[in-house]
Amino acid sequence: MGARLADAVLVTGGAGYIGSHACKALAAAGCLPVTLDNLVYGHRRAVRWGPFVEGDLADEALVRRVLREHRIAAVMHFAGYAYVGESMHQPGKYFRNNFANTVALLEAMRAEDVGSIVFSSTCATYGVPQAVPIDEDHPSGR
Repeated sequence: MGARLADAVLVTGGAGYIGSHACKALAAAGCLPVTLDNLVYGHRRAVRWGPFVEGDLADEALVRRVLREHRIAAVMHFAGYAYVGESMHQPGKYFRNNFANTVALLEAMRAEDVGSIVFSSTCATYGVPQAVPIDEDHPSGR
């Protein structure tokens, strides 16, 4: 069961570029976007369409509280780090945030009975694009 109009949707990374635009679209569609962002790369001023919670996905108690208190119906997950060069120099930072924190989010969702998620990746998985815009049939850059 997905989110319905007037439902609250948790947007992780909602203070970033893509996340903030997702919040704007959710609000325009009649949903309540609830932003959870640690502001490592996001900007507080980008959160304009719903409640803001500053925090990290590694904080399981916080994530569960947000899911419960806002009666979250679905999650849009944009809280991944995406700087390829930095990831090569700080792989642990990227593993913790992009993998371990995603697992923690999924566990919190399961514990709070939130069953719908949109998981956002990065176009960097396609490598150098053969055509723009990149569509889902574009070969990956493996």
